[in-house]
Amino acid sequence: MNYSGVVVKELIDYFHDDFLVICDDADLPLGRIRLRAKGSSGGHKGLESIIEEIGSEDFKRLRIGIGRPESGELTDYVLSPFTDPELKVLSVVIDRVLTGIEILLDQGLLIAQQFLNRE
Repeated sequence: MNYSGVVVKELIDYFHDDFLVICDDADLPLGRIRLRAKGSSGGHKGLESIIEEIGSEDFKRLRIGIGRPESGELTDYVLSPFTDPELKVLSVVIDRVLTGIEILLDQGLLIAQQFLNRE
């Protein structure tokens, strides 16, 4: 993910189309979802890579919260398997994200944001 900008750039060059980046976000609590039309990387290495490669912050991104560890290194936390309770939360989140993407495609960004970004 940290160097995904190269692949995203190649896909944009080939397909010449709009795209949505879906990524984890340790700055959001587990299960929180945020859909944005554009913005900074917020320190996310994968988003930084994409922004650098395409030369723009103007792309949709859907961030899924994974929270931060109570102790230890963030890298270890991000790369570790989810616990059973976390998987239960994420199962519901994935269903919600899939519905949100359908809404995005059928009804547009604003309606999808209203559905996905609610607390």
